[in-house]
Amino acid sequence: MGLQAVMGLGRQASIKVKAVNARMKHISDETVNQATVLEQMRKDRGIRDDANFASKLTYRINRLVVQSGLKLGAFGIYKYMLIAAVILGPTLFIVKESALWGAGGLIAGFILPLISIRMAAKRRSARAVAQLPEALDVIVRSLGAGHPVPVAMALVAKEMPDPIGSEFGMVSDEIAFGSQLTNAVQRLAERIGHADFDLFAAMIRLQERTGGNLAQLLRANSNTIRGRQKMRLKIKAASAEGRTSAMILNLAPIAVFLLVNLLSPDFYGSISDNPLVIKTFIGVTIWMAIGNLFMRKLINFKI
Repeated sequence: MGLQAVMGLGRQASIKVKAVNARMKHISDETVNQATVLEQMRKDRGIRDDANFASKLTYRINRLVVQSGLKLGAFGIYKYMLIAAVILGPTLFIVKESALWGAGGLIAGFILPLISIRMAAKRRSARAVAQLPEALDVIVRSLGAGHPVPVAMALVAKEMPDPIGSEFGMVSDEIAFGSQLTNAVQRLAERIGHADFDLFAAMIRLQERTGGNLAQLLRANSNTIRGRQKMRLKIKAASAEGRTSAMILNLAPIAVFLLVNLLSPDFYGSISDNPLVIKTFIGVTIWMAIGNLFMRKLINFKI
Protein backbone atom coordinates (compact mmCIF):
# COMPACT_ATOMS: atom_id res chain seq x y z
CA MET A 1 0.00 0.00 0.00
CA GLY A 2 2.84 2.35 0.83
CA LEU A 3 4.58 1.60 -2.49
CA GLN A 4 1.33 2.16 -4.37
CA ALA A 5 0.84 5.47 -2.59
CA VAL A 6 4.36 6.63 -3.48
CA MET A 7 3.89 5.59 -7.12
CA GLY A 8 0.54 7.35 -7.26
CA LEU A 9 1.97 10.55 -5.83
CA GLY A 10 4.84 10.45 -8.29
CA ARG A 11 2.47 9.88 -11.19
CA GLN A 12 0.25 12.77 -10.12
CA ALA A 13 3.29 15.00 -9.71
CA SER A 14 4.53 14.13 -13.21
CA ILE A 15 1.07 14.91 -14.63
CA LYS A 16 0.99 18.27 -12.92
CA VAL A 17 4.37 19.44 -14.17
CA LYS A 18 3.90 18.14 -17.71
CA ALA A 19 3.20 20.83 -20.32
CA VAL A 20 2.44 20.14 -23.95
CA ASN A 21 4.49 23.00 -25.41
CA ALA A 22 6.87 25.81 -24.45
CA ARG A 23 4.14 28.42 -24.12
CA MET A 24 2.15 26.28 -21.69
CA LYS A 25 5.31 25.80 -19.62
CA HIS A 26 5.63 29.57 -19.29
CA ILE A 27 1.95 29.99 -18.45
CA SER A 28 2.12 27.24 -15.81
CA ASP A 29 4.37 29.55 -13.80
CA GLU A 30 2.00 31.39 -11.46
CA THR A 31 4.35 34.38 -11.17
CA VAL A 32 3.84 35.47 -14.79
CA ASN A 33 0.71 36.45 -16.67
CA GLN A 34 -0.38 35.89 -20.26
CA ALA A 35 0.80 39.30 -21.48
CA THR A 36 4.28 38.76 -20.01
CA VAL A 37 4.55 35.36 -21.68
CA LEU A 38 3.61 36.81 -25.07
CA GLU A 39 6.09 39.66 -24.67
CA GLN A 40 8.90 37.27 -23.69
CA MET A 41 8.18 34.91 -26.60
CA ARG A 42 8.30 37.82 -29.02
CA LYS A 43 11.55 39.09 -27.53
CA ASP A 44 13.19 35.66 -27.72
CA ARG A 45 12.23 35.28 -31.39
CA GLY A 46 13.30 38.81 -32.43
CA ILE A 47 9.77 40.22 -32.86
CA ARG A 48 8.82 43.76 -31.94
CA ASP A 49 6.05 44.67 -29.50
CA ASP A 50 3.76 45.42 -32.45
CA ALA A 51 4.17 41.76 -33.56
CA ASN A 52 6.23 42.69 -36.64
CA PHE A 53 9.78 41.62 -37.41
CA ALA A 54 12.37 43.57 -35.45
CA SER A 55 14.78 44.65 -38.16
CA LYS A 56 13.63 46.17 -41.44
CA LEU A 57 17.19 46.76 -42.67
CA THR A 58 18.04 43.03 -42.50
CA TYR A 59 14.51 41.74 -43.04
CA ARG A 60 15.44 38.40 -44.60
CA ILE A 61 17.90 37.44 -41.88
CA ASN A 62 15.47 38.44 -39.13
CA ARG A 63 12.72 36.46 -40.87
CA LEU A 64 14.91 33.34 -40.89
CA VAL A 65 15.62 33.78 -37.18
CA VAL A 66 11.91 34.07 -36.42
CA GLN A 67 11.03 31.06 -38.57
CA SER A 68 13.75 28.93 -36.96
CA GLY A 69 12.11 29.31 -33.54
CA LEU A 70 15.50 29.72 -31.86
CA LYS A 71 15.77 32.09 -28.92
CA LEU A 72 18.35 34.39 -30.47
CA GLY A 73 16.58 37.71 -30.06
CA ALA A 74 16.61 40.45 -32.65
CA PHE A 75 20.38 40.65 -33.15
CA GLY A 76 21.72 37.42 -31.60
CA ILE A 77 22.50 35.89 -34.99
CA TYR A 78 24.99 38.68 -35.74
CA LYS A 79 26.92 37.85 -32.55
CA TYR A 80 27.29 34.24 -33.66
CA MET A 81 28.32 35.33 -37.14
CA LEU A 82 31.00 37.60 -35.70
CA ILE A 83 32.28 34.92 -33.31
CA ALA A 84 32.46 32.32 -36.09
CA ALA A 85 34.30 34.75 -38.38
CA VAL A 86 36.78 35.72 -35.64
CA ILE A 87 37.50 32.04 -34.93
CA LEU A 88 37.67 30.65 -38.48
CA GLY A 89 39.52 33.54 -40.14
CA PRO A 90 42.63 33.69 -37.92
CA THR A 91 42.67 29.91 -37.47
CA LEU A 92 42.86 29.22 -41.20
CA PHE A 93 45.36 32.05 -41.65
CA ILE A 94 47.66 30.52 -39.01
CA VAL A 95 47.26 26.93 -40.20
CA LYS A 96 47.61 27.62 -43.93
CA GLU A 97 49.84 30.70 -43.62
CA SER A 98 47.86 32.37 -46.38
CA ALA A 99 45.84 35.57 -46.40
CA LEU A 100 43.52 34.01 -48.98
CA TRP A 101 42.61 31.20 -46.59
CA GLY A 102 42.15 33.73 -43.81
CA ALA A 103 39.73 35.75 -45.94
CA GLY A 104 37.89 32.57 -46.85
CA GLY A 105 37.59 31.73 -43.16
CA LEU A 106 36.10 35.15 -42.44
CA ILE A 107 33.53 34.73 -45.22
CA ALA A 108 32.69 31.19 -44.08
CA GLY A 109 32.26 32.46 -40.51
CA PHE A 110 29.58 34.87 -41.67
CA ILE A 111 27.84 32.35 -43.95
CA LEU A 112 27.79 29.15 -41.83
CA PRO A 113 25.48 30.52 -39.07
CA LEU A 114 23.03 31.67 -41.74
CA ILE A 115 23.05 28.20 -43.32
CA SER A 116 22.42 26.64 -39.90
CA ILE A 117 19.53 29.03 -39.23
CA ARG A 118 18.02 28.28 -42.64
CA MET A 119 18.18 24.52 -42.03
CA ALA A 120 16.57 24.95 -38.60
CA ALA A 121 13.80 27.07 -40.14
CA LYS A 122 13.10 24.40 -42.79
CA ARG A 123 12.94 21.62 -40.19
CA ARG A 124 10.58 23.63 -37.99
CA SER A 125 8.41 24.57 -40.94
CA ALA A 126 8.14 20.91 -41.98
CA ARG A 127 7.06 19.90 -38.46
CA ALA A 128 4.47 22.68 -38.34
CA VAL A 129 3.03 21.72 -41.73
CA ALA A 130 2.74 18.09 -40.62
CA GLN A 131 0.75 19.25 -37.57
CA LEU A 132 -1.48 21.74 -39.41
CA PRO A 133 -4.24 19.32 -40.60
CA GLU A 134 -4.67 18.00 -37.07
CA ALA A 135 -4.81 21.56 -35.72
CA LEU A 136 -7.49 22.47 -38.26
CA ASP A 137 -9.48 19.40 -37.25
CA VAL A 138 -9.34 20.55 -33.62
CA ILE A 139 -10.60 24.00 -34.65
CA VAL A 140 -13.39 22.48 -36.76
CA ARG A 141 -14.57 20.27 -33.88
CA SER A 142 -14.44 23.21 -31.49
CA LEU A 143 -16.46 25.41 -33.86
CA GLY A 144 -18.95 22.57 -34.33
CA ALA A 145 -19.40 22.48 -30.54
CA GLY A 146 -20.40 26.14 -30.60
CA HIS A 147 -17.16 27.76 -29.45
CA PRO A 148 -16.02 31.09 -30.96
CA VAL A 149 -12.91 31.21 -33.13
CA PRO A 150 -10.55 32.61 -30.42
CA VAL A 151 -11.54 29.77 -28.07
CA ALA A 152 -10.91 27.23 -30.85
CA MET A 153 -7.47 28.73 -31.45
CA ALA A 154 -6.74 28.61 -27.72
CA LEU A 155 -7.72 24.94 -27.66
CA VAL A 156 -5.07 24.15 -30.27
CA ALA A 157 -2.53 26.08 -28.17
CA LYS A 158 -3.41 24.00 -25.10
CA GLU A 159 -3.62 20.56 -26.69
CA MET A 160 -0.89 20.43 -29.34
CA PRO A 161 2.90 20.33 -29.00
CA ASP A 162 5.45 22.69 -30.49
CA PRO A 163 5.92 24.26 -32.91
CA ILE A 164 2.27 24.70 -33.82
CA GLY A 165 1.05 24.79 -30.22
CA SER A 166 3.09 27.85 -29.28
CA GLU A 167 2.38 29.53 -32.62
CA PHE A 168 -1.39 29.20 -32.24
CA GLY A 169 -0.96 30.29 -28.65
CA MET A 170 0.57 33.55 -29.86
CA VAL A 171 -2.37 33.95 -32.25
CA SER A 172 -4.80 33.39 -29.40
CA ASP A 173 -2.99 35.92 -27.17
CA GLU A 174 -2.88 38.55 -29.92
CA ILE A 175 -6.64 38.17 -30.52
CA ALA A 176 -7.29 38.39 -26.78
CA PHE A 177 -5.32 41.65 -26.62
CA GLY A 178 -7.26 43.29 -29.46
CA SER A 179 -5.68 42.13 -32.72
CA GLN A 180 -7.92 41.17 -35.63
CA LEU A 181 -8.16 37.48 -36.49
CA THR A 182 -6.92 37.95 -40.06
CA ASN A 183 -3.87 39.96 -38.96
CA ALA A 184 -2.96 37.46 -36.25
CA VAL A 185 -3.26 34.50 -38.64
CA GLN A 186 -1.25 36.34 -41.32
CA ARG A 187 1.55 36.92 -38.82
CA LEU A 188 1.37 33.21 -37.97
CA ALA A 189 1.93 32.36 -41.64
CA GLU A 190 4.91 34.74 -41.77
CA ARG A 191 6.44 33.19 -38.65
CA ILE A 192 6.20 29.70 -40.18
CA GLY A 193 7.07 30.60 -43.76
CA HIS A 194 5.26 27.86 -45.70
CA ALA A 195 2.72 27.91 -48.54
CA ASP A 196 0.22 25.75 -46.62
CA PHE A 197 0.01 28.35 -43.85
CA ASP A 198 -0.35 31.08 -46.48
CA LEU A 199 -3.31 29.11 -47.83
CA PHE A 200 -4.79 28.92 -44.33
CA ALA A 201 -4.38 32.68 -43.84
CA ALA A 202 -5.93 33.39 -47.24
CA MET A 203 -8.95 31.26 -46.36
CA ILE A 204 -9.44 33.16 -43.11
CA ARG A 205 -9.31 36.46 -45.02
CA LEU A 206 -11.77 35.15 -47.61
CA GLN A 207 -14.22 34.01 -44.94
CA GLU A 208 -14.05 37.36 -43.16
CA ARG A 209 -14.81 39.30 -46.36
CA THR A 210 -17.43 37.06 -47.95
CA GLY A 211 -18.86 35.17 -44.98
CA GLY A 212 -19.79 31.51 -45.04
CA ASN A 213 -19.39 28.47 -42.83
CA LEU A 214 -15.87 28.72 -41.38
CA ALA A 215 -15.90 25.15 -40.08
CA GLN A 216 -16.74 23.82 -43.54
CA LEU A 217 -14.05 25.95 -45.16
CA LEU A 218 -11.42 24.80 -42.66
CA ARG A 219 -12.44 21.18 -43.17
CA ALA A 220 -11.91 21.62 -46.91
CA ASN A 221 -8.60 23.37 -46.19
CA SER A 222 -7.51 20.45 -44.02
CA ASN A 223 -8.33 17.95 -46.78
CA THR A 224 -6.44 20.07 -49.32
CA ILE A 225 -3.36 20.28 -47.11
CA ARG A 226 -3.43 16.52 -46.48
CA GLY A 227 -3.63 15.94 -50.22
CA ARG A 228 -0.66 18.24 -50.80
CA GLN A 229 1.33 16.38 -48.16
CA LYS A 230 0.54 13.03 -49.77
CA MET A 231 1.64 14.40 -53.13
CA ARG A 232 4.92 15.63 -51.60
CA LEU A 233 5.57 12.16 -50.15
CA LYS A 234 4.85 10.53 -53.53
CA ILE A 235 7.25 12.93 -55.24
CA LYS A 236 9.87 12.27 -52.59
CA ALA A 237 9.54 8.53 -53.17
CA ALA A 238 9.66 8.94 -56.96
CA SER A 239 12.77 11.13 -56.79
CA ALA A 240 14.58 8.95 -54.22
CA GLU A 241 16.73 7.30 -56.91
CA GLY A 242 17.81 10.67 -58.32
CA ARG A 243 18.63 12.06 -54.89
CA THR A 244 20.63 8.95 -54.00
CA SER A 245 22.54 9.16 -57.27
CA ALA A 246 23.34 12.81 -56.61
CA MET A 247 24.61 11.97 -53.14
CA ILE A 248 26.83 9.16 -54.45
CA LEU A 249 28.21 11.31 -57.28
CA ASN A 250 29.11 14.00 -54.76
CA LEU A 251 30.56 11.79 -52.05
CA ALA A 252 32.48 9.33 -54.24
CA PRO A 253 35.23 11.75 -55.46
CA ILE A 254 35.63 13.21 -51.97
CA ALA A 255 35.83 9.73 -50.41
CA VAL A 256 38.43 8.58 -52.96
CA PHE A 257 40.54 11.69 -52.38
CA LEU A 258 40.46 11.20 -48.59
CA LEU A 259 41.23 7.48 -48.82
CA VAL A 260 44.18 8.07 -51.13
CA ASN A 261 45.59 10.67 -48.76
CA LEU A 262 45.03 8.34 -45.81
CA LEU A 263 46.53 5.21 -47.38
CA SER A 264 49.27 6.90 -49.40
CA PRO A 265 50.03 10.37 -48.02
CA ASP A 266 52.82 10.96 -50.56
CA PHE A 267 50.63 10.26 -53.59
CA TYR A 268 49.72 13.93 -54.12
CA GLY A 269 52.72 15.27 -52.26
CA SER A 270 54.87 16.07 -55.28
CA ILE A 271 52.17 17.86 -57.25
CA SER A 272 49.99 19.39 -54.52
CA ASP A 273 51.67 22.80 -54.94
CA ASN A 274 51.58 22.76 -58.74
CA PRO A 275 49.51 25.72 -60.04
CA LEU A 276 47.99 23.55 -62.77
CA VAL A 277 46.75 21.00 -60.21
CA ILE A 278 45.27 23.75 -58.04
CA LYS A 279 43.44 25.23 -61.03
CA THR A 280 42.21 21.76 -61.98
CA PHE A 281 40.78 21.18 -58.51
CA ILE A 282 39.05 24.56 -58.64
CA GLY A 283 37.59 23.70 -62.04
CA VAL A 284 36.41 20.28 -60.79
CA THR A 285 34.72 21.93 -57.80
CA ILE A 286 32.94 24.42 -60.05
CA TRP A 287 31.74 21.66 -62.40
CA MET A 288 30.48 19.61 -59.44
CA ALA A 289 28.54 22.65 -58.22
CA ILE A 290 27.00 23.14 -61.68
CA GLY A 291 26.11 19.44 -61.82
CA ASN A 292 24.45 19.69 -58.42
CA LEU A 293 22.35 22.61 -59.61
CA PHE A 294 21.17 20.66 -62.65
CA MET A 295 20.38 17.56 -60.57
CA ARG A 296 18.49 19.68 -58.04
CA LYS A 297 16.37 21.15 -60.82
CA LEU A 298 15.60 17.64 -62.10
CA ILE A 299 14.47 16.23 -58.72
CA ASN A 300 13.01 19.31 -57.04
CA PHE A 301 9.27 19.70 -57.66
CA LYS A 302 7.08 22.50 -56.36
CA ILE A 303 3.48 21.89 -55.34
